[in-house]
Amino acid sequence: MEDSLGRFNRPFLTIIDFSRPSNLKRLWVVNMETKELMLHTLVAHGRNSGEIKPHLFSNKINSLQSSLGFYKTGATYTGKHGLSLKLNGFEPGINDLAEARAIVIHGADYVSENYIARNGRLGRSHGCPAVATGVHTQLINMIKNNTCLFVYYPDKEYFKESSILSNKQNAAFFSEQQTNVLNDL
Repeated sequence: MEDSLGRFNRPFLTIIDFSRPSNLKRLWVVNMETKELMLHTLVAHGRNSGEIKPHLFSNKINSLQSSLGFYKTGATYTGKHGLSLKLNGFEPGINDLAEARAIVIHGADYVSENYIARNGRLGRSHGCPAVATGVHTQLINMIKNNTCLFVYYPDKEYFKESSILSNKQNAAFFSEQQTNVLNDL
Protein backbone atom coordinates (compact mmCIF):
# COMPACT_ATOMS: atom_id res chain seq x y z
CA MET A 1 0.00 0.00 0.00
CA GLU A 2 3.01 2.25 -0.13
CA ASP A 3 2.02 3.83 -3.48
CA SER A 4 -1.30 5.17 -2.17
CA LEU A 5 -0.65 5.83 1.48
CA GLY A 6 3.07 6.49 1.58
CA ARG A 7 5.55 4.89 3.93
CA PHE A 8 4.58 3.97 7.48
CA ASN A 9 7.38 4.25 10.00
CA ARG A 10 5.97 1.84 12.60
CA PRO A 11 4.41 -1.60 12.17
CA PHE A 12 1.04 -0.93 13.81
CA LEU A 13 -2.24 -1.44 11.98
CA THR A 14 -5.39 -0.15 13.67
CA ILE A 15 -8.68 -1.64 12.50
CA ILE A 16 -12.09 -0.29 13.46
CA ASP A 17 -14.97 -2.58 12.52
CA PHE A 18 -18.18 -0.57 12.37
CA SER A 19 -20.17 -3.64 11.33
CA ARG A 20 -20.17 -4.46 15.05
CA PRO A 21 -22.48 -2.64 17.50
CA SER A 22 -21.03 -0.01 19.81
CA ASN A 23 -21.64 -2.10 22.92
CA LEU A 24 -18.88 -4.49 21.75
CA LYS A 25 -15.14 -3.89 21.44
CA ARG A 26 -14.49 -3.04 17.80
CA LEU A 27 -11.06 -1.42 17.65
CA TRP A 28 -7.92 -3.55 17.34
CA VAL A 29 -4.28 -2.53 17.16
CA VAL A 30 -2.04 -5.21 15.70
CA ASN A 31 1.74 -5.22 15.44
CA MET A 32 2.14 -6.42 11.85
CA GLU A 33 5.73 -7.55 12.40
CA THR A 34 5.14 -9.69 15.47
CA LYS A 35 1.44 -10.42 14.74
CA GLU A 36 0.73 -9.48 18.34
CA LEU A 37 -2.58 -7.99 19.39
CA MET A 38 -1.57 -4.80 21.18
CA LEU A 39 -5.02 -3.44 22.10
CA HIS A 40 -8.69 -4.37 21.71
CA THR A 41 -11.14 -1.76 22.94
CA LEU A 42 -14.40 0.12 22.59
CA VAL A 43 -14.74 2.95 20.06
CA ALA A 44 -17.59 5.38 19.38
CA HIS A 45 -19.03 6.35 16.01
CA GLY A 46 -20.62 9.58 14.80
CA ARG A 47 -23.93 10.80 16.18
CA ASN A 48 -25.62 10.85 12.75
CA SER A 49 -24.18 7.51 11.65
CA GLY A 50 -26.68 5.46 13.66
CA GLU A 51 -27.69 4.49 17.17
CA ILE A 52 -26.14 1.22 18.37
CA LYS A 53 -24.66 0.22 15.02
CA PRO A 54 -23.62 2.77 12.40
CA HIS A 55 -24.92 2.48 8.85
CA LEU A 56 -24.52 6.01 7.46
CA PHE A 57 -21.11 7.49 6.64
CA SER A 58 -20.04 10.84 5.28
CA ASN A 59 -17.07 12.98 4.33
CA LYS A 60 -19.09 16.20 4.59
CA ILE A 61 -18.27 18.97 7.05
CA ASN A 62 -20.83 19.19 9.89
CA SER A 63 -22.40 15.82 8.99
CA LEU A 64 -21.60 14.42 12.46
CA GLN A 65 -21.06 11.07 10.74
CA SER A 66 -18.09 8.73 10.77
CA SER A 67 -16.05 8.19 7.62
CA LEU A 68 -14.77 4.88 6.31
CA GLY A 69 -11.46 3.96 4.75
CA PHE A 70 -7.73 4.27 5.17
CA TYR A 71 -6.03 6.95 7.23
CA LYS A 72 -2.49 7.77 8.21
CA THR A 73 -2.08 8.86 11.81
CA GLY A 74 -0.55 12.26 12.38
CA ALA A 75 0.74 14.33 15.25
CA THR A 76 -0.73 14.69 18.70
CA TYR A 77 -2.07 17.88 20.23
CA THR A 78 -3.92 18.89 23.36
CA GLY A 79 -7.42 20.19 22.66
CA LYS A 80 -10.84 20.36 24.31
CA HIS A 81 -10.77 16.56 24.80
CA GLY A 82 -7.20 16.54 26.15
CA LEU A 83 -4.56 14.53 24.29
CA SER A 84 -5.82 13.94 20.74
CA LEU A 85 -4.44 12.42 17.54
CA LYS A 86 -4.84 13.95 14.09
CA LEU A 87 -5.99 11.64 11.29
CA ASN A 88 -5.19 12.17 7.62
CA GLY A 89 -7.74 10.57 5.30
CA PHE A 90 -6.28 9.31 2.04
CA GLU A 91 -9.38 8.48 0.07
CA PRO A 92 -10.79 11.29 -2.10
CA GLY A 93 -14.50 11.81 -1.51
CA ILE A 94 -14.51 9.23 1.29
CA ASN A 95 -12.35 10.60 4.13
CA ASP A 96 -10.01 13.23 2.66
CA LEU A 97 -11.79 16.01 4.59
CA ALA A 98 -10.90 14.48 7.98
CA GLU A 99 -8.62 17.36 8.89
CA ALA A 100 -11.14 20.03 7.83
CA ARG A 101 -13.82 18.15 9.79
CA ALA A 102 -11.54 17.87 12.86
CA ILE A 103 -11.88 14.06 12.84
CA VAL A 104 -9.37 12.89 15.45
CA ILE A 105 -8.92 10.15 18.00
CA HIS A 106 -9.64 11.44 21.50
CA GLY A 107 -10.83 10.24 24.86
CA ALA A 108 -14.49 10.58 25.88
CA ASP A 109 -16.43 9.79 29.03
CA TYR A 110 -19.31 8.38 26.91
CA VAL A 111 -17.05 5.48 25.88
CA SER A 112 -17.17 3.08 28.81
CA GLU A 113 -18.75 -0.13 30.08
CA ASN A 114 -20.69 1.99 32.61
CA TYR A 115 -22.19 4.11 29.82
CA ILE A 116 -23.20 0.90 27.99
CA ALA A 117 -24.79 -0.50 31.17
CA ARG A 118 -26.90 2.66 31.56
CA ASN A 119 -27.79 3.21 27.89
CA GLY A 120 -27.36 -0.10 26.05
CA ARG A 121 -24.79 1.49 23.75
CA LEU A 122 -21.89 3.94 23.74
CA GLY A 123 -22.43 7.64 23.40
CA ARG A 124 -21.72 9.09 19.98
CA SER A 125 -19.19 11.62 18.74
CA HIS A 126 -19.27 14.31 16.07
CA GLY A 127 -17.69 11.77 13.70
CA CYS A 128 -14.50 11.04 15.61
CA PRO A 129 -13.43 7.52 16.60
CA ALA A 130 -13.50 8.38 20.31
CA VAL A 131 -12.20 5.88 22.87
CA ALA A 132 -12.35 5.60 26.66
CA THR A 133 -10.46 8.25 28.59
CA GLY A 134 -8.61 5.50 30.44
CA VAL A 135 -7.32 4.08 27.15
CA HIS A 136 -6.82 7.09 24.89
CA THR A 137 -3.31 8.04 26.05
CA GLN A 138 -1.99 4.50 25.57
CA LEU A 139 -3.65 4.16 22.16
CA ILE A 140 -2.57 7.57 20.88
CA ASN A 141 1.04 7.14 21.97
CA MET A 142 1.14 3.69 20.39
CA ILE A 143 -0.18 4.65 16.94
CA LYS A 144 0.79 8.33 16.48
CA ASN A 145 3.02 9.59 13.65
CA ASN A 146 2.53 7.59 10.47
CA THR A 147 0.76 4.34 11.22
CA CYS A 148 -2.17 2.93 9.24
CA LEU A 149 -5.76 3.05 10.48
CA PHE A 150 -8.57 1.34 8.55
CA VAL A 151 -12.23 2.01 9.33
CA TYR A 152 -14.33 -0.87 7.97
CA TYR A 153 -18.00 -1.35 7.21
CA PRO A 154 -19.37 -3.69 4.51
CA ASP A 155 -20.55 -0.80 2.35
CA LYS A 156 -20.68 -1.72 -1.34
CA GLU A 157 -20.35 1.92 -2.41
CA TYR A 158 -17.19 2.31 -0.36
CA PHE A 159 -15.57 -0.76 -1.90
CA LYS A 160 -16.53 0.48 -5.37
CA GLU A 161 -15.30 4.07 -4.78
CA SER A 162 -12.16 3.38 -2.74
CA SER A 163 -9.08 4.49 -4.65
CA ILE A 164 -6.98 2.19 -2.48
CA LEU A 165 -9.07 -0.97 -2.65
CA SER A 166 -9.81 -0.48 -6.35
CA ASN A 167 -6.06 -0.92 -6.93
CA LYS A 168 -5.85 -4.71 -7.19
CA GLN A 169 -2.29 -4.83 -5.85
CA ASN A 170 -3.28 -2.84 -2.74
CA ALA A 171 -6.47 -4.85 -2.22
CA ALA A 172 -4.58 -8.15 -2.47
CA PHE A 173 -1.85 -6.93 -0.09
CA PHE A 174 -4.34 -5.71 2.50
CA SER A 175 -6.50 -8.81 2.26
CA GLU A 176 -3.50 -11.12 2.64
CA GLN A 177 -2.02 -9.17 5.57
CA GLN A 178 -5.36 -8.86 7.37
CA THR A 179 -6.14 -12.55 6.91
CA ASN A 180 -2.68 -13.66 8.08
CA VAL A 181 -2.72 -11.45 11.16
CA LEU A 182 -6.30 -12.12 12.22
CA ASN A 183 -5.84 -15.88 11.78
CA ASP A 184 -2.81 -15.76 14.09
CA LEU A 185 -4.56 -13.83 16.90
